[in-house]
Amino acid sequence: MATMIGSGLSNQTGAAIGSHAFPVLGPVGVVAIRQYVAAIVLLAVGRPRPRSFTWWQWRPVVGLAAVFGTMNLSLYSAIDRIGLGLAVTLEFLGPLCVALAASRRRVDACCALVAAGAVVALMRPRPSADYLGMGLGLLAAACWAAYILLNRTVGRRVPGAQGSAAAAVLSALMFLPVGVAVAIRQPPTVSAVAYAVTAGVLSSAVPYLADLFTLRRVPAQAFGLFMSVNPVLAALVGWVGLGQDLGWPEGVSIGAIVAANALSILTRRG
Repeated sequence: MATMIGSGLSNQTGAAIGSHAFPVLGPVGVVAIRQYVAAIVLLAVGRPRPRSFTWWQWRPVVGLAAVFGTMNLSLYSAIDRIGLGLAVTLEFLGPLCVALAASRRRVDACCALVAAGAVVALMRPRPSADYLGMGLGLLAAACWAAYILLNRTVGRRVPGAQGSAAAAVLSALMFLPVGVAVAIRQPPTVSAVAYAVTAGVLSSAVPYLADLFTLRRVPAQAFGLFMSVNPVLAALVGWVGLGQDLGWPEGVSIGAIVAANALSILTRRG
């Protein structure tokens, strides 16, 4: 539990810090640097031996690499458009769906309806609604769901942190042309790179390693439920660190999603 909460706080703090580099690098440039940092750190920790991987091991690793990049790019693009709290709340629907889809209890069905109603409230038509940003948040949610399932599979098939490290390296290679293009278009400043590197450590390397070892000991369903703290952490970090205030409808919707998860946890046996 403590590991998952620490992972979430590290992730949201890193995202807030990384957003300070958006004016110079844009979300794409920040994500590219995040992927490079994650690859360097995980390569040093995991020390993968790719030549020893079988195709049975490579398949989930390649899938995880694609999910790494798409999840981060869609989330950071959403943060740039709709703010940290709302973006992470929408992204959190991914692990929530993983948790609730594995259950056949009536209370979990009710929790799913509450969460769905909260999403409808968040995406209600209004003049200031940014539907592209919300759509990017939902794409990040789908990627996070895939991340949970793929990371668990990689942890079972590849020893240690080798699989996660190999996936991070593949994802970094995919973003290498993107990073070069961003640097040529607008040379980055030292401060912007520092923000992005910090985001890479806090939002990529630390959570990836924590989640890898947590998912080996905790079922994917329980992992998704315990991660309900992320929308609250994101809203708090966005408010304190970025000055992003949420209106009462957004606050109530975030609270409803968190409450749905808490209810499911409290009524679960064992």
